[in-house]
Amino acid sequence: MKKILAIALALVLCLGLLPLAQAEAAVKVGVLVPAVTHGWVGGITYHAEQYCKELEAAGKIEYKFYTSSNAEEMTAQIDEAMLWGAQALVIAPQWTGMEVAAQNAIDAGLTVVAFDMDIPAEGIYKVTGDNESMGVAGAKYIVDKIGTEGVVVALPVPPSGSVSELRMKGFTETMAQIAPNVQIIEYATAFTREDGLKDMADILTANAKIDAVYSLDDETSIGALQAIDDAGRTDIKAITGGGGCQEYFGIIKDKAEQIGACSALYSPLMIKDCMDVAIAVVGGETVDAVKVIPSQIVSAENVDEYLDPANTIY
Repeated sequence: MKKILAIALALVLCLGLLPLAQAEAAVKVGVLVPAVTHGWVGGITYHAEQYCKELEAAGKIEYKFYTSSNAEEMTAQIDEAMLWGAQALVIAPQWTGMEVAAQNAIDAGLTVVAFDMDIPAEGIYKVTGDNESMGVAGAKYIVDKIGTEGVVVALPVPPSGSVSELRMKGFTETMAQIAPNVQIIEYATAFTREDGLKDMADILTANAKIDAVYSLDDETSIGALQAIDDAGRTDIKAITGGGGCQEYFGIIKDKAEQIGACSALYSPLMIKDCMDVAIAVVGGETVDAVKVIPSQIVSAENVDEYLDPANTIY
């Protein structure tokens, strides 16, 4: 009888400790994102917070959320997350200069996953979209709409570094292969609708005939389309974009009869993949150091699949 009671008591103790064991299994993740300066960045924050809440409710993570306005602030937050006891960091950097802090975290045993931009640290993981393939897809879309002759205005954004360089590389190299007779006019702009509006107004004034616009960003495209409407221009048959902006998706649908608009999907939803990578690595799974998510074209033909009325952020 004593033996049976001892076994029963042991079972009760084990069952009593089960919730504690499950709680201890939750991964502690520090999520570091930049303060919102662009709709796409706002989308990162929105999707990251939503997914963290979902994962926390499922008992998979504990998390702390940090926002910063510059590299120095984000670097300090890496240290704060380490002091909190983070096992993993998911970082969406917008600046250089955090490699020392990231390396210190990795050397201390933390899993560090960077979103989109490189942090030169040994042992870091990275999740990114395929910038070059966005340019390739944009070139093919434009040629499909205008053929192999005409004038295309390209809107690179030099301050964005490799993002602009890779998107332009994919575009110009593909155009050279499939439509070498198309004239490409480059005009530097920025990833904002205000710059898209202002710069496109200047471009329209300077060019009496334009067949298509290769824009690298959805918000730039929103501004450019406003300038085209304001000028009453009907010669432009196609415009691209990039990102995953719900407002732009709506425009793609609404203007389908006027202009062939598309977006090369580079969604802030990819921040969720960073969380999954972090959890998997902490859990002992083998994960590729770099995960590249292919780009997809969103156009009038498939835009309904991507419209999300619940997403009022980006």
